[in-house]
Amino acid sequence: MLELEQLKLELLPYKDKLEEMGASLDIAGARKKLKELEEYSMNPDFWSNTEESQKVLQKIKLLKQKIEKFNQLNQEYEDVVTLIEMGIEEQEESLIPEAKQGMKEFINNYEDMRISTLLDGEYDKNNAILTLHAGAGGTEACDWVSMLLRMFTRWAENKGYKIETLDYLPGEEAGIKSVTIQVNGENAYGYLKSEKGVHRLVRISPFDASGRRHTSFASCDVLPEIDEDVDVEINPEDLRIDTYRSSGAGGQHVNTTDSAVRITHLPTNIVVQCQNERSQHKNKDRAMKMLKAKLYEKKMEEQMKKIQGIRGEVKEIGWGSQIRSYVFHPYNMVKDHRTNEETGNVSAVMDGDIDRFINAYLKWIHENNN
Repeated sequence: MLELEQLKLELLPYKDKLEEMGASLDIAGARKKLKELEEYSMNPDFWSNTEESQKVLQKIKLLKQKIEKFNQLNQEYEDVVTLIEMGIEEQEESLIPEAKQGMKEFINNYEDMRISTLLDGEYDKNNAILTLHAGAGGTEACDWVSMLLRMFTRWAENKGYKIETLDYLPGEEAGIKSVTIQVNGENAYGYLKSEKGVHRLVRISPFDASGRRHTSFASCDVLPEIDEDVDVEINPEDLRIDTYRSSGAGGQHVNTTDSAVRITHLPTNIVVQCQNERSQHKNKDRAMKMLKAKLYEKKMEEQMKKIQGIRGEVKEIGWGSQIRSYVFHPYNMVKDHRTNEETGNVSAVMDGDIDRFINAYLKWIHENNN
């Protein structure tokens, strides 16, 4: 039973690792917070403020998922240890394949959860505001944006995140010229910040009657939704506010009044717009939040440049212009150019299976910053 003994030895260090992970994720704190929120949700006046109550229910759901996932990981560990010990005790070699498979699944799940402990940035736990813009290439690039939007939407749904469409500009013939969504859920920004940059598509274009291969580009910008108390000064005199009629995807996104709002910050020429809400006032509030996030990001970037200037040239851990390529022809491959993470399962990636790229990026950024 030497093989099972070896598996047991390899597995034993994970007992301490699980305890460390529980401390890093503050599982004890999460249990306490969950109990408090559940008690609060039982108050008779809980539904008096619908918006606030929805936020509380979302927090309860996320805390439950976090605790259940950690509990499940511990249970997986115990199950594999029990199986190995049973095999050793009963001298049962037939249990070796099952033990190996169980151990492999446990370690993979452990690594996935460990990644979440790397999300220690100031705004990593916040909601994310993600904007996609079609690059040069007309209809082909607009179709690529719609494909990326579907990819990110599927990924977010699998995570249990809620999505709001803040702005939507359709392509002239097909697809989407630009779209802004807000992804609501714990660590949404921490994960999605890895997607900031240019995404490149290589495929046989369905819009080309000659069946030629085309290369298309789309840019992805990701910002955290920042709190009201973050110190960003905005002078009202520096703003140009325009209103216009929504041009959404149809249904509830289309308004018959000029409720959509575009705000231009004149000193920086930063432009933000929102058309999701029914009222102009609410759209303006959302757009101001987006502007605040962009100005805060700009402020942080300028501070980083000053620090790098003092320290001398350092290896950039920022965003390259082209972060990832999605190749549909002449072969199938998705490759991240920062981490060299790649896969041949393009269809799974386009269905939202992008955790391997997000996890590889978080490990890469963590290693380069330490």
